[in-house]
Amino acid sequence: MTSIHELSETISEQQAELARLREEVAAWRRAFDKGVKRETAFTNSGSEVEPLYSPLDADAGAAEKLGVPGVFPYTRGIHPTGYRGKLWTMRQFAGFGSARDTNERFKFLLAHGQTGLSTAFDFPTLMGYDSDHPRSEGEVGKTGVAISSLADMEVLFEGIPMDKVSTSMTINGPAIILWAFYIAAAEKQGVSSEQLQGTIQNDILKEYMAQHAWCFPIEPALRLIVDCFEWGARHAPKWNTVSISGYHIREAGATAAQELAFTLADGFTYVERGIARGLDVDDFAPRLSFFWDIHNDFFEEIAKLRAARRIWARHMKERYGARSTKSLLMRFHSQTAGVTLTAQQPMNNIVRVAYQALAAVLGGTQSLHTNSMDETLALPTEHAVQVALRTQQVLAFETGIPNVMDPLGGSYYVEALTDQLEAEAEAMFAEIETVGGVVEGLEQGWFQRKIHESAARQQWEIEHHRRVIVGVNEFVSDEEDLEIPTLRIGEEVDRDQRVRLAKVRAERDQAVCDARLEGLRTAARGTENVFPHILDCARAYCTLFEIRRALEDVFGAYREPVFF
Repeated sequence: MTSIHELSETISEQQAELARLREEVAAWRRAFDKGVKRETAFTNSGSEVEPLYSPLDADAGAAEKLGVPGVFPYTRGIHPTGYRGKLWTMRQFAGFGSARDTNERFKFLLAHGQTGLSTAFDFPTLMGYDSDHPRSEGEVGKTGVAISSLADMEVLFEGIPMDKVSTSMTINGPAIILWAFYIAAAEKQGVSSEQLQGTIQNDILKEYMAQHAWCFPIEPALRLIVDCFEWGARHAPKWNTVSISGYHIREAGATAAQELAFTLADGFTYVERGIARGLDVDDFAPRLSFFWDIHNDFFEEIAKLRAARRIWARHMKERYGARSTKSLLMRFHSQTAGVTLTAQQPMNNIVRVAYQALAAVLGGTQSLHTNSMDETLALPTEHAVQVALRTQQVLAFETGIPNVMDPLGGSYYVEALTDQLEAEAEAMFAEIETVGGVVEGLEQGWFQRKIHESAARQQWEIEHHRRVIVGVNEFVSDEEDLEIPTLRIGEEVDRDQRVRLAKVRAERDQAVCDARLEGLRTAARGTENVFPHILDCARAYCTLFEIRRALEDVFGAYREPVFF
């Protein structure tokens, strides 16, 4: 047993060592500054970066906050075995043209080693319009796959065993409808909802905040999300019913700190709405997942992911009373930053993506999408997608990175940056509370203005050469940029979709469709969970817009207020 005298001696030795280190760093700084002209460095978020970090920058409770992988507060990862136990899921965003076109791309990716599917939808689908709706003209299949009914979803996954693959679907406003199409398509394969694994993005709050692909006003949209939580907890236990997305917030111009804080604030709002419904937090929280943007500031992105895990675990435990360990674990997908890709010197994008992918892995992502070099020009070609996938495979199998869990843990700089981002996020949470919470902040335009201000500042920095973008504002080549093949979607997709939709409507039982749509309206007017009714509509081959319109008859449509 340590005596008081021995403990006192130990403390004195530690204090002497800190004093020695403090003087050593001060002497180094004097020598470093003497006669040396140096510019102040900043992170992408605008925080000043010191030229040197040491134990003097460590938080007083650093060891407790750091911990080990798989143990609260999960700073170093949510799994005790890290990538030694299982590599991250390798996904490539895929979706273009018709369901048949994308089905072939899915099979190509799976054959080349992809381990999960990530689905991009065209803009009409994202907004809840059928391909033959007047507002869909000229947009069908252009930015993703066109899905207008269960018939399209059946083709999309034809020949792909839905009980064996994990599927992510990036859609929000009409997400509940697309999820119903997916479940109904699986039933056609003989696969139950209990067997399905994957994620529906379904994050409507960030749509009002940043991306603007919505259907209904905020309150009924939140009701639909909680309906997904409730139904999924009982019938789809392996499915993530929301992917709380910082990606689109960041792509709209937010800083890393804003992405961290605003995304987590959205997550807390969903938790609060689930609890308000009467759900036990441990019944639905384990199926909440996150989606992060991985930008160019290498160390800041790693620190962001580490801080996110720690903040989520602490709030879920201390603020929301979660008892299950699974409720504390932040599971997340990452994607390299599309907004950093440049049309100028597009081959540079391969390098950018590789560094961003490395940051995501060092930050402990469980799933990763690497952007293709040509995505700033058009939807990616098969060649570009293969290069992007090979980037992940080289990282996984040639670098040795997966062998060690959180290898940057304990880095003076990374730990200081993790603490700093955590503190900034907590300060923003307090500010959000002063404006009345997330929903009130959206209705007032508070979030939208914050993101706009950040985006404007970053653009000013680029235009005034305060922020270097290689090949754009510095290191510009006089030679013409390398011509690379791009994927173009023809108008035949639009024509074919119109024919397919006409066939679906002609062959279905219209009386059954009408009855089920009316049943959906009745449920929406009340308080019951509407998802079973949406699923019944999907099974009857009601189309996407027909289901959206039935809900809109009750909920109304969202019209964004003017904030600027």
